[in-house]
Amino acid sequence: MANAEKLDNSKLVYEMRKSFLDNKTGKISALMKEMKNIPAEDRADYGKSVNELKQWALEHFEELDKKMKEKELQLRYQAEKQDVTMPAKMRYEGNLHPVTQMRETLIDIFAGMGFEIYEGTEIENDYYNFTALNTPKDHPARDMQDTFYLSPEFLLRTQTSSGQIHVMENSKPPIKILSPGKVFRSDDDATHSPMFSQMEGLVVDKDITLCDLKGALELFVQKIYGEGTTTRLRPSYFPFTEPSVEVDCSCFACKGKGCNLCKGTGWIEVLGAGMVNKKVLENCGIDSDEYSGFAFGIGIERTAMLKYGINNIKLLFESDLDVLKQIDHYE
Repeated sequence: MANAEKLDNSKLVYEMRKSFLDNKTGKISALMKEMKNIPAEDRADYGKSVNELKQWALEHFEELDKKMKEKELQLRYQAEKQDVTMPAKMRYEGNLHPVTQMRETLIDIFAGMGFEIYEGTEIENDYYNFTALNTPKDHPARDMQDTFYLSPEFLLRTQTSSGQIHVMENSKPPIKILSPGKVFRSDDDATHSPMFSQMEGLVVDKDITLCDLKGALELFVQKIYGEGTTTRLRPSYFPFTEPSVEVDCSCFACKGKGCNLCKGTGWIEVLGAGMVNKKVLENCGIDSDEYSGFAFGIGIERTAMLKYGINNIKLLFESDLDVLKQIDHYE
């Protein structure tokens, strides 16, 4: 056992223990196999001596293994010891995702105008997502290639406009709400994603006009794209608004002179809006002769892409830190 003093790790202790105590190849087992060659009158003493040796070896190696593991643990502690007085490594500060930044910025803007927040459910039924919003049964938006249906009745909402129906059914005018959330459509390219974020705005009160809508959106684009940005309304069509408009803002990159961003027109399309269709008000039990309202829908990813100069919507969903850390505009 003199070699035991040279052992410096638990693996070597294990190997030496095995060389002595292994049932088949161990040295002590070999001594026991010699029993047949010992004279009969000496076998009892011989067997007793071998058993005493075996017991001593078991205790010796157990103690040796314990000491070795304690020694290794101390060495590990020493190797992993941290000097808390050393200067910290340089680390990047975390930041909110650009879509989250834009969502919070929009909420702050419209909350300042008196809008309250309503968050609906991502799973809707056909009535709230389409029928109550005056979408005809044969409208293309209902097709399977545009909408993710979970069953004949339920689907993943295609627009946060469904939230305005819930609010108007359960609240009396005046109503002034902002409904942000995820929406889902079967669409996928550089500027579209099957899942994206939308923010629906709704105002219902007496004597609401298109001028009120333009005033609210004018403030919105100035807060997002800078002072001096203006809006223009172009006629369009949405089932749930009448009249409906596409809203453009003057190009904040070239100040309306014409550039690649605005494709030389001086204007950038930013959202869709309009006056709430009388049929939608009536569907929710609101007297359309006494009340009127406007609604608008903002694509949060689109607004962020324009604001931060992002040319592919997929960059917002791939969690590439090299891309995201370049966008540090959150205040």
